[in-house]
Amino acid sequence: MNTGVNLAGAEGNAPEPVGYRTEMYRAPVPATLKGARVVTTDEAIALWKDKETVFVDVLPHDPKPANLPAGTIWRDKTREDIPGSIWLANTGYGILNTETEAYFRKGLESRLGREKNRRVLFYCMENCWMSWNAAKRAVEWGYRSVFWYPLGTDGWIAAEQATQKNEPY
Repeated sequence: MNTGVNLAGAEGNAPEPVGYRTEMYRAPVPATLKGARVVTTDEAIALWKDKETVFVDVLPHDPKPANLPAGTIWRDKTREDIPGSIWLANTGYGILNTETEAYFRKGLESRLGREKNRRVLFYCMENCWMSWNAAKRAVEWGYRSVFWYPLGTDGWIAAEQATQKNEPY
């Protein structure tokens, strides 16, 4: 199936860095991720259909600020996600504080248990380093069946696949 969206590696590919990407998160991504398998939209759809793979969205999310003046209207952004995904917002940054790292680990464990052989797929949007960083971190934490879907929801929607509204874990 031709999704009409460029696959990672199609143009402007970035080299795979040794460490994490810590700036300019919306930029061309590498075609590879050491220790993980990079998947196309068709492969992501097949993994989703078999219901054995945990899908993890890492798109950032800005929570409502606690110090907004009274009467300020706050419109929370909705997220159209791959159905059944867990949204572990803000876990794809290159540097995670202790609280965010604990949230990331807890979120993964909520879906995977302590089983590090279970399949887990990370995504965000096309040309988004957040999913690359999150998948890399999972590999470094010992997860052994990590998939990275670089086209994320952009590729999913371009392939006319269903989405569902989601909120951060």
